[in-house]
Amino acid sequence: MKTLTGYTILYDAECPMCDLYSRAMVATGMLDDGGRATYQQMPEAACPLVDRQRAMNEIALVNTETGEVQYGIRSLFKVIGNSFPVFNPLFGFAPFVWLMSKVYAFISYNRRVIIPAAVHDGDLQPTFRLSYRLIYLLFTSLSVGFILTKYAALLTEIVPIGGAYREYLICSGQVFFQGIIISLYRPVKRWAYLGNMMTISFAGALLLLPMLLIAKFISIPVTISLLYFMAVAGLMFLEHIRRSKLLGLGWLLTATWVAYRLGLLVLILN
Repeated sequence: MKTLTGYTILYDAECPMCDLYSRAMVATGMLDDGGRATYQQMPEAACPLVDRQRAMNEIALVNTETGEVQYGIRSLFKVIGNSFPVFNPLFGFAPFVWLMSKVYAFISYNRRVIIPAAVHDGDLQPTFRLSYRLIYLLFTSLSVGFILTKYAALLTEIVPIGGAYREYLICSGQVFFQGIIISLYRPVKRWAYLGNMMTISFAGALLLLPMLLIAKFISIPVTISLLYFMAVAGLMFLEHIRRSKLLGLGWLLTATWVAYRLGLLVLILN
């Protein structure tokens, strides 16, 4: 594997995903030992060359000899293409580059609601893009609705079968309901809270997948399926509390989040 020397990749110290893949690049020899640094502790040689806000939004790759700076998906393509030249034709294919740049932006502009970090006064934050947040809310709502629809089939002895779109309506309804609450209570936190809330729902839905997979091969008693669902819901509750504290929102949003779910459960069972 060929090492890309003379380059430093600048990543967000508050982003575990950024830390993970930049660390992997160094560990596997794609970058040399000094080939990564946080933009928060940017090397002095790179300071005049890098747009700090853009580096916050998109990981930056700095050529320490020429001063050239590449951002986002192009910086990753540069590192990967150097080690695996077979991919360079694909990385030069304009439609693929456009598509991957959108995927990268979707993750990057939502990374602080995917994996939250404590915010301190004076910290440089990723630029907020409403379009990417709305797409994220739509993606997670549809994904959670789909998985819950499948899981509901394991609970039919306890929970009545609903319409084809019941779970989708529940997910979108919670976004709408909590959106009203947060808009009245702390509107400045609206999109950060909704993004975090749907990340919790999405993570909870992913935790249901192993049970769905097992149910494909063996018959699972409904009590086991229910207990597993309740355990996942308990983890989601704890995570909601943790993230609400990070956002400085206290207990109100957690209380309304629980009330919405309990209210729907009562209506469904009746």
